[in-house]
Amino acid sequence: VVGEVGQNITVPCLYSVRSTNDITSMCWGRGSCPNSKCSQPIIWTDGWKVTEQHGSRYLLQGNLQEGDVSLTIVNAETADSGTYCCRVEHRGWFNDQKTNLKVVIMKARISTASPHTYTSQQTSAPGSTRESSFTITDTWLWVSASEAPQTVS
Repeated sequence: VVGEVGQNITVPCLYSVRSTNDITSMCWGRGSCPNSKCSQPIIWTDGWKVTEQHGSRYLLQGNLQEGDVSLTIVNAETADSGTYCCRVEHRGWFNDQKTNLKVVIMKARISTASPHTYTSQQTSAPGSTRESSFTITDTWLWVSASEAPQTVS
């Protein structure tokens, strides 16, 4: 997952929910998934709601009951780059769904193709980008003394 500094970045993680019996706990952590739980935990959910959260910049904004446990990093920083573990806990030994995802946060790019044209690139969804450009033009409004606003005393 690639994003830019200052953006909200969503790191995808989904699991299958066919009935309410399939709803389960899960965690997000920094670094690769260990044998159990999450190392350097960021956020935990019991499958219904967030039960533990380390930092207000980490959110689960998907529909938890439908298995969307994607992690949103608010106002991303370069320090957020690295490996993230999404671990969905399933009954039994060694049945957990473990997904290691690499996140790269780059400094925002600004290019100046001509003196007054600026181009910025913004990630709108994982893997897609949207580019927009705008031009700054100086406009002067000339006002003669007879048209100047009058002061009323």
